[in-house]
Amino acid sequence: MPNFTRPQPPVFERVEEERLYRKQRLAAAFRLFGRFGFSEGIAGHITARDPEFTDHFWVNPLGKYFGHIRVSDLLLVDREGEVVKGDAPVNRAAFAIHSQVHEARPDIVAAAHAHSLHGKAWSSLGRLLDPLTQDACAFYQDHALFNDYKGVVLDTSEVGELLNL
Repeated sequence: MPNFTRPQPPVFERVEEERLYRKQRLAAAFRLFGRFGFSEGIAGHITARDPEFTDHFWVNPLGKYFGHIRVSDLLLVDREGEVVKGDAPVNRAAFAIHSQVHEARPDIVAAAHAHSLHGKAWSSLGRLLDPLTQDACAFYQDHALFNDYKGVVLDTSEVGELLNL
């Protein structure tokens, strides 16, 4: 069997280069989500941790269609949810959810949360995924059903409860 190593991100000499690299990939991820239908409505978000200010992350502005997001549209948000760089409002649910994920997992660089048409349709059934396809098997006995919906998550403590933090 051939020796296989996972591709690794490049190593940068300057933090500004790494920041631009992350922001370019984040903007590209948004555009891909838009292209493949993971941008239903204004919900959903993708974030990338800032390489210098590791308690800050880059996120999409509220209400901007994923397929149109550019690097210059991204917002840098601090640990209190204040926009540090950028001039658009931040999605409060994006902050509430992603701030807790990034805080709980300092080893991760990015997180994504989508509201696809098919995902929303499946969630309305209130059941776990059956391991009927290769894709669904990846989640076998490794996912949960949250059926206590109380509305849009705006409080970080709600996320802690969901993530069992």
